Amino acid sequence: MEITLLLALLLLAGLFWTTAKRIHFNIMNCIGAVMLLAMAILTTYKVSVSGPIHFSMLDNLFYIDEFSVVVLDTILIVSALVCIYAIGYMNHELNHQSVSLNQIRLFYSLTYVFIFTMILVVTTQNLGVMWIAIEATTLASAFLVGFYNSKESIEAAWKYVIICSVGIALALLGIVLLYISAVNVFEGSHSNLNWSFLLENAKRLHSSILKIAFIFILVGFGTKVGLAPMHTWLPDAHSQAPAPISALLSGVLLNSAMYGIIRVLTIVNKNLGNTLYTGRLLIGAGLISITAAAIFILVQKDYKRMLAYSSIEHMGIITFGLGIFTPAAIFASLFHMLNHAFTKSLLFLASGNIYLKYKTREISKVSGIFKMMPVTGVFFLLGLFAIAGMPPFSIFASELNLITAGFAARHPWLASYLVLLIAVVFAGIASIALKMFYSTGLPPRDRDAMKPGEVNFSGIAVMGVLLFLICAGGLYLPSVIKDLLVSAVGIVKGGH
Repeated sequence: MEITLLLALLLLAGLFWTTAKRIHFNIMNCIGAVMLLAMAILTTYKVSVSGPIHFSMLDNLFYIDEFSVVVLDTILIVSALVCIYAIGYMNHELNHQSVSLNQIRLFYSLTYVFIFTMILVVTTQNLGVMWIAIEATTLASAFLVGFYNSKESIEAAWKYVIICSVGIALALLGIVLLYISAVNVFEGSHSNLNWSFLLENAKRLHSSILKIAFIFILVGFGTKVGLAPMHTWLPDAHSQAPAPISALLSGVLLNSAMYGIIRVLTIVNKNLGNTLYTGRLLIGAGLISITAAAIFILVQKDYKRMLAYSSIEHMGIITFGLGIFTPAAIFASLFHMLNHAFTKSLLFLASGNIYLKYKTREISKVSGIFKMMPVTGVFFLLGLFAIAGMPPFSIFASELNLITAGFAARHPWLASYLVLLIAVVFAGIASIALKMFYSTGLPPRDRDAMKPGEVNFSGIAVMGVLLFLICAGGLYLPSVIKDLLVSAVGIVKGGH
């Protein structure tokens, strides 16, 4: 059933080219959103009740366990909500002649291909196929980054393709080295690149080669995650892409690449028998990323770039937790992956409404949001509070758990430095919020010409759902989600 729904997404991407009517685009987009939610419910139920899902007919190429489901559900839920939001967003752009019907067709078609590639990343257990899927996410989303065909968006798309292609090439070298570390031990086996097979036999892999392989995979996939200093594509791509694509890039694409790092991390740690080697690399990469993001957030003049740098910060926080690698830290990191996905999606979608209204991404040219867009303004402000780590939102809960895990793991200085960086980011976001909500930066003629009112009502409903999720996640964690996260922690630690 899951395979059928997965293939149906590709079919749907092609069906957009069979019509040229806006109403048909909207209907097919709604059908796609329902399919994504159905897949999330179906796979979560099956894994929760019966355990991991195998597809033996395809030589176990597809495999979904509790850890896969945590990331997969994030992809499916965010993608479904983004597709619904995109209806109002694209209709507004079409009504104002910013895009054509042909561009909308291309947008929807590539969006579903993009979603398909991300789903493939977390549903295959073959590291080679996973690498192909991660590379395919770049190819599918590059055209979406350059969707508006402006000088800035085309430059961002090329920068995205070039930097991420270099990164993914390094990841390929890492996977080749991973294969070499196993080929002499399992010569003749057709399962050498299946991560479950490698994990079962991790102790028999060549440790020295495996260490080198992990460095290449961390740098390669880390480029796609947006870890500093390989992050330079991310602010441009996230700021220039249409808001629905920015939400997908930040909310779920980064998690998909992080998923690849975590799968390899589990194998390496089990082989080495300790976390000292990988822990130092991950903690260092995480803190460097958070530091870089904190500095750039303080000087941002573009609100979408500010959100992009915030994504780098939160990927750094997740990486920091994985470096500590205690059960509590891993739980906090996986929980943070969920929380960041929903919170950052809310913010990028709200920023899309702001852009449609003000036609600018410059912070200095946006003011009086509460007056012009009261509902979007509330969502955006609460989202900023949430992403900055304010209670009672879910980001606060996962950050607090991670900081506590850092102190418990006897890393007081590192945990204290993390707290300091989070405080710096909070100050930067608060400063930007004050400028956008309470300044009078618009010239009087622009304020008089702009009429108050919302611009995307389907988007308002979607943002309401996302706000509910991040509020509820900070106050109460349902037992189903908690059990999945606990099981995922066991898998990441090296279990099955």
